[in-house]
Amino acid sequence: MKRVHVDNYAPKYYSGKWSWDQKKDALHFEPHNDLENARERFVLTNGFKFLRTLDQEEELIFRQDYMRATSTFDGDTVILDDIRDLVLYSMPSEFISYKFIKFMHTQKVYNLVHSLIIYFEYFLRMVEYVMIRRDEISGKMAQIQSAQTNEMKQNYSTYLSQYRMLVARNYCEIVKGEGDMAEFYHMKEVSNISATIADKAFHEQFLASAIQMVWICMHRRAYFIIEMEMNRLFRSEHFVFIRPEYLSYTAAERSLLYGKNKKNLNYRAQLSPLIQELELVTEEDLPILWIGRRMYRGTNNRIAEMELEYLVPGSQLRLIDVAHGILGHPKELYNTLLQLDWPAVRWWNFSEKYDPYHIIRHPYLEIPKIGAANVRKMSQYLEHFYEIKNEFEVASHHLILKWVKRDITIQFYRSGGLLTNVVSRCEKELASTSSGPSVDQIIARYFRIMAKIRKKDSLTEDTLY
Repeated sequence: MKRVHVDNYAPKYYSGKWSWDQKKDALHFEPHNDLENARERFVLTNGFKFLRTLDQEEELIFRQDYMRATSTFDGDTVILDDIRDLVLYSMPSEFISYKFIKFMHTQKVYNLVHSLIIYFEYFLRMVEYVMIRRDEISGKMAQIQSAQTNEMKQNYSTYLSQYRMLVARNYCEIVKGEGDMAEFYHMKEVSNISATIADKAFHEQFLASAIQMVWICMHRRAYFIIEMEMNRLFRSEHFVFIRPEYLSYTAAERSLLYGKNKKNLNYRAQLSPLIQELELVTEEDLPILWIGRRMYRGTNNRIAEMELEYLVPGSQLRLIDVAHGILGHPKELYNTLLQLDWPAVRWWNFSEKYDPYHIIRHPYLEIPKIGAANVRKMSQYLEHFYEIKNEFEVASHHLILKWVKRDITIQFYRSGGLLTNVVSRCEKELASTSSGPSVDQIIARYFRIMAKIRKKDSLTEDTLY
């Protein structure tokens, strides 16, 4: 298997279009010299303009100052931090504030976006299944639905509601404003007055950023489906934009996709679908609310699968043969904008038998076994022994300030600042007379990196009741 080394200081993404040159009888690449007026320059998300493409200068700035370092232990794979950094770099200037950047680097926001990616991985498969079934049960060659088909649909809908329940739990931890979320809470401590206008703008900015992160993670496909469902989850259907690109579902399809807990009330009393999922939680689904907090002990295989899918880091998903968009894929297969580079994919010789990253294999829904709902109801729940402690690296003040000064940094380089390339880097290394770090510094750096990689008391014994 061939590995192609790509220098980190050279641009990997070229903005432009291919056309056929009749004189030369060959393909000709036309770069976008004026991206400000290019139609492909921006993508509109909830009324905000995010960069869809970058010119070579912007890409070099991003790769030099803002891209995650390749020296980290998982620097060769795509993780959620890479997607977040790309969205932070492409977001509008009005989003850039110290409070919002710090909010995006918190652990609870990380957990929420992670659960959203898991949910939309399953939701997009469900929408595809609904569209296929719509064609199969209509027309002259319509198929007859059996009792097993209805039972299978009920199981699919239940599984989707379980993923939605996990998203709702993580979302409520942010809304409550407890712990490290207290500084982002809309109610002031002393006056107890809500900052409604500021909180609304803050919520809109996060929602637009979350749509971008999920869309990029899902290989940039089904944008309008993701945008519509994301707005429905956090706003309710009363406040979802009406756009001609959005799909319209029948009553049966809405029941399948939105679950049995969905209720439409007057907009004054309407709750978001995420909160509705937590109002009526069945007894067999209660352990889902403890996923990521306690180690599950019971006979419900469905909850055990969800726990494994949630706990395994994105960089190691290939070990359990699970796909969450582009998470865990090698960076060699993607350009700076995290778009799949098909010429690079050919060197890996993927096939249907060898495809650990689900690039060749089409995502599918596993057909549940007959009586799976009854098996879940009869499952036993045993008392937990262990609690799970997550190791999360808190963003430093220097890192947040670097993102706050994003526009100033870009303007500095565009006004004459020196961008490092291969030639300048080699010249700097040749001219350097430094002997490098000392032995003590190398050893200290080694132990510091190993402390992040190795497991450090991730499981602690809990007190038995």
